[in-house]
Amino acid sequence: MATDKIRIKDIAERAGVSVGTVDRVLHERPNVSKAAREKVEQALAEMDYQPNVYASALAYNKDYTFYCIIPMHDSEAYWDEIEQGVKAATARRRDFHVSLKLLYYERFNGPSFEQAAQVCLNENPDGVIVVPAKLEITRNFTDQLSERNIPFILLDSYLPDLKPLAFFGQDSFQSGYFAARMMMLIASKEKEIMMMKQLKDGHVGSKQQSNRETGFRHYMRDHFPEITITEVNLPLGEPKAKFDKILEEFFTSHPHIHHCITFNSKAHLVGEFLLRTNRRNVQIMGYDVVPKNEECVRRGSISFLIAQHAYMQGYACVETLFLAIVLKKEVTPVNYMPIELLTKENIEFYRRINI
Repeated sequence: MATDKIRIKDIAERAGVSVGTVDRVLHERPNVSKAAREKVEQALAEMDYQPNVYASALAYNKDYTFYCIIPMHDSEAYWDEIEQGVKAATARRRDFHVSLKLLYYERFNGPSFEQAAQVCLNENPDGVIVVPAKLEITRNFTDQLSERNIPFILLDSYLPDLKPLAFFGQDSFQSGYFAARMMMLIASKEKEIMMMKQLKDGHVGSKQQSNRETGFRHYMRDHFPEITITEVNLPLGEPKAKFDKILEEFFTSHPHIHHCITFNSKAHLVGEFLLRTNRRNVQIMGYDVVPKNEECVRRGSISFLIAQHAYMQGYACVETLFLAIVLKKEVTPVNYMPIELLTKENIEFYRRINI
């Protein structure tokens, strides 16, 4: 008998129990004796019964609220793609009464993260997606979620000690290692390369960026120890005019540098400068297909971008919470995104995938 044709009455007759007993077992309700439960479970196995979890979830008619805590961003940032992804996934599941609330915090600002976290805790959500801040600040928040049995997903930075339901993002060390290997296919004869960073109080914006740099330097140390890596800081929060001044001074005093790497989504800061100053002898490698980076690739001032499907990450986070919380399904705990190298020749074929 096909699963979708099996009625509760059929299961009850096979198990020799009442319809009410079968209903309580199927919905994991109390007041069922051990003997009766075993009879029902045996009948379910013999009949190869598979419950329609989607129909059950719809019939349950419960409201679910998920929260997503991400950094403040402009409309052309990596985080904007994440935001669009979580919104699209929520819209897809609205028939199951799933809603989403976004909270923003200021990068490098611990109290800002703590404030957003407290707002989230006050609402006692069913599930949370969080882009981590500093480890201890994040741990304080996620420990409280765990105490309340609220599942949470880490996005962008993997911190396994926090015991999230799942993680979505790249293997950042391998990503940086890959970036170095690809760059050195064309820069192996160089004596010095530039590493553009954006620091706030001496720190980069995320553990992800730090791990990428570690992977990059690991490869360079092992294979090209003779090449000097010179850092240039474009301070976060400063006007573009200041960036131009820093870059002008750097490239004027380092005319022999032809290659630049950055581990954030702001390669366009250098790319646009090169276009404005008509410097065509510098090749940049950066991260993320945000519109400004994409335009620089098309115009030739950025040679390579490493992509990681930010939209898909956001989408998958909501879908994973839906599967685990609404449908009670097992989910994959660690989800590494692909490490993809894009150039002027193939960036037109890189498209957002609507799952």
